[in-house]
Amino acid sequence: MTAAITVRPERADHPQVVALLAELDRYLLTLYTPDENHILDVQALLASEVSMLTAWQGDVLVGCGAVRRMPAEAETAGQPYGEIKRMMVAPAARGQGIAQQLLAQLEAMLRVEGFTQALLETGEAQTQSVQLYQRCGYVRRAAFGGYPDNGLSHFMAKVL
Repeated sequence: MTAAITVRPERADHPQVVALLAELDRYLLTLYTPDENHILDVQALLASEVSMLTAWQGDVLVGCGAVRRMPAEAETAGQPYGEIKRMMVAPAARGQGIAQQLLAQLEAMLRVEGFTQALLETGEAQTQSVQLYQRCGYVRRAAFGGYPDNGLSHFMAKVL
């Protein structure tokens, strides 16, 4: 029997979070060059405008995701937004709905804080990620937040 999933806030510098993020970074480097990756490092994830949620099976970290609260900009119709960042589920734990749980709780945090839109950038080579976001109600949109529209990125949005 698989242990239940518990989602909770955690610091990005927790050793298991650091290890999972390093695994994500290694994976992304197999898909894109370093300048094509738009990664928030551990230090950036500790900023006050960022919240990280983690998913645990017992005492084992199986997933993480973060949201960065961003100010209004022209590309977001003058509205502030929450940007979904650093979503990762350990390969051995996939298929249990963990990513959906993390994403739903990140979105709920934004709603409580009065945000009306969640945005994200993911890569076209990450087909499973794109499919996850589409299943969760995200739709394609134009570039935002200073990201280059390099043809490799999928920019997505969801009204909260």
